[in-house]
Amino acid sequence: MKPSESRPSKAAPGEGDAAPAFAMAASGGRIASLDGLRGRPFVLYFYPKADTPGCTREACDFQEALPALARIGIEVIGVSPDPMGRIEAFAKKFGLRFPLASDAEHKVAEAYRTWVEKSMYGRTYMGMERSTFLIDRAGRIARVWRKVKVPGHAADVKAAAEVL
Repeated sequence: MKPSESRPSKAAPGEGDAAPAFAMAASGGRIASLDGLRGRPFVLYFYPKADTPGCTREACDFQEALPALARIGIEVIGVSPDPMGRIEAFAKKFGLRFPLASDAEHKVAEAYRTWVEKSMYGRTYMGMERSTFLIDRAGRIARVWRKVKVPGHAADVKAAAEVL
C-alpha cells in the first residue's frame, strides 16, 4: 500500500482489549504465537529494523532485563518487518535469548496498528512504529507504549509488569 492510500479507520487495540492473535516465525527456529503464550503474561514489542542503533539498544536493554522479568513470569518477544535471516544474525551478534519474530508482511503490525505512515526528510513511507504491549495472563492488553523512546523503556516496562 502506498503512503498516500487511505486505510480503513479502525481503532488501535488499547488497554483492556483482547490482544490480537498472532503467529510468526521467530529466532532460534521458534514460533511466537498468542496461543502458545495463553495463561502467561508477556511483552510484545515492535521495532523498525534489526541491527540499527536504536533497535540494538532496545533489544539489549530487554535482554538485560530478562532475568528480572523471568522472575516475575514475564516473557519478551520482539517483532520487526525484517526477514528471518537478518533477525537470526541480529540475535546471534548480540546474544539475544528471547524470540525475535519476523512480520515481513506486516500482518501483526497492522493488527496492532504499529505499521504506520512515517515521514523523513519530506518523504512519506510506511514503517514500523516503535511500540510495546504488555499482555496479561488472560490475553488482554494491560499496558501500551507508543512512539517509544528507547532510553529507560525496558525499565518502565519491567516496573509495569511487576504490578500485573
